[in-house]
Amino acid sequence: MSAVIESCGSKFRVNIGQVVRLEKIELGSGETIDFKVLAVGEGSDIELGRPYVDGAKVVGEIINHERGDKITTIKLKRRKHHIKTMGHRQWYTYVRITSINAA
Repeated sequence: MSAVIESCGSKFRVNIGQVVRLEKIELGSGETIDFKVLAVGEGSDIELGRPYVDGAKVVGEIINHERGDKITTIKLKRRKHHIKTMGHRQWYTYVRITSINAA
């Protein structure tokens, strides 16, 4: 069984046992989290929500938090001998999907 969930404004298609990398969620490792379900089903038997499926539940367990690779940006003002370099590292949370319950 698979489901489409929403987390932090993004949508993900998940299966039971799958590990998903999401934007940082402010919960500790080992805690469980419930997701909003947009669609759930298996094969041709799919239930779509408007916008969410009533009674459907996807539960995940937080594995750990990590930071992604560094992204470097450069701002350049031409003919002025001015260059500004900035970097950013995004926090991510890894979640294992433990159960998918349809309505």
